[in-house]
Amino acid sequence: MKSLWLIVGLALLPGLGNLAGGMVAEFVRTTPRLLNVALHAASGIVLGVVAVELMPEALDNLAGWWVAASFAAGGAAYIGTETLVEKMKPSQETGGSTGMWMIYVAVAVDLSGDGLMIGSGSAVGASLAIVLAAGQVLADFPEGYSVVANLRENGVPRKRRIAVSLSFPLYCLGTAMLAWFLLRDAPDAAKYVALSFVAGLLSIAAVEDMLEEAHEATSDNRSSALAFVGGFVLFTLVSAGLGTVM
Repeated sequence: MKSLWLIVGLALLPGLGNLAGGMVAEFVRTTPRLLNVALHAASGIVLGVVAVELMPEALDNLAGWWVAASFAAGGAAYIGTETLVEKMKPSQETGGSTGMWMIYVAVAVDLSGDGLMIGSGSAVGASLAIVLAAGQVLADFPEGYSVVANLRENGVPRKRRIAVSLSFPLYCLGTAMLAWFLLRDAPDAAKYVALSFVAGLLSIAAVEDMLEEAHEATSDNRSSALAFVGGFVLFTLVSAGLGTVM
């Protein structure tokens, strides 16, 4: 029971980071340049998750063809999700666009990946889960800001924007619980296949949706590139630092 409550607490942290970012976007004036920078930072963070945590773990514990197949499956799953969203016709009342809501989907996928990592990590050991959860808190902040700022720029009503922010913690919590129940007694290979799958999801989310929306907000400049690199570096430092402490 103690481990269950530990997972619940840890799984809420990344979602609360997103929620905090969303609340900042609610009360701080957003500009296209600021949105562009935030989306580049968020994309760098997501790719940092893939490069620093997910792929090294998978490559160290799985045959290459398993990693390739599960990564491809994750990418295909995200593309399928994107196709479904594109078929939705946003109403003029919400002021939304398909690309705008795909940013929300991208963050939801990232948070679901965080939950999967936390749930899988807790099945291996509590210390690993703590490092994964704590490392995601600061990293997820720009993503929550990006989503709500984007919705605000597109005229989505405040009540809907707040509902979006409040939904963030649910993705991470739900997938963490699901992963813990399904993987705690599963073979180690199944856990690493899941991590490779999530890596495919996150890579498409970062490259195809977050960066695309950043480019639509305004043209890139040096600050955009620095934000991307800074996001990657931030996640790497947080992850490495907490790993050393633990």
